[in-house]
Amino acid sequence: MGESRTELIAWVNELLQLNYTKVEQCGTGAAYCQIMDSIYGDVPMQRVKMNAKHEYEFIANYKVLQNVFKAKKIEKPILVDRLVKCKMQDNLEFLQWIKKFWDANFGGQPYDPVARRRGAPTDTPATIAPIGGGARHVSGAGLHAGGARPGGRTPVGGPRAGSAQSNEQIQALRSQLAEMSSHLEGLEKERDFYFSKLRDIEILVQAQVEENEKKGIEDHTLAEIQKILYSTEEGFEVPDGQPLDEEETF
Repeated sequence: MGESRTELIAWVNELLQLNYTKVEQCGTGAAYCQIMDSIYGDVPMQRVKMNAKHEYEFIANYKVLQNVFKAKKIEKPILVDRLVKCKMQDNLEFLQWIKKFWDANFGGQPYDPVARRRGAPTDTPATIAPIGGGARHVSGAGLHAGGARPGGRTPVGGPRAGSAQSNEQIQALRSQLAEMSSHLEGLEKERDFYFSKLRDIEILVQAQVEENEKKGIEDHTLAEIQKILYSTEEGFEVPDGQPLDEEETF
């Protein structure tokens, strides 16, 4: 059995001078990167986003971590697709492993975590809640406000409970809207991040195909890659006789 969640979070906060409150917050990957930096001192911390809030930022942090593992010949698999979901069990298991690795490899040298991350902001990560959770809460409040009030009528001149409840609901809805807008912005950035990668792949493949055509070479692998890149989902086919916009390859 490894350390408990409370012990692990206390260790992370003490080592890195953070203020995490739960294991799930390690799912951003930032803390894992800096724990490795405390051992080796050469992790490119300028590339680690300590206050990452969106999944595409988490993935970028894990890319740094994967490069460290590769450079140091550490064979432990990093289950990025699970860790970025900020689930407790997955991150607890990985944090327990990384603590054991730290115990076995940390040389006891002085380590200044704030200086290593060059004062980068370290807002405590918030685990992502499902969209709509706030709506259910507001709905429940609305039902309570609209129901019968025990204790009779409000005295003349007393506070208007209905008005106070309405204001609370408005504030809750505004908070939910702001959260959803932030979530949508993150999804749009994530979409653009992956689209850019696909576009780069397309350009490289097309250039190689053209070069092969000049030399009379057939490459079935490249043909299969192009087939995947240009495939469409049912319902998204280009209508007959209508050319595809050249700038909208995907």
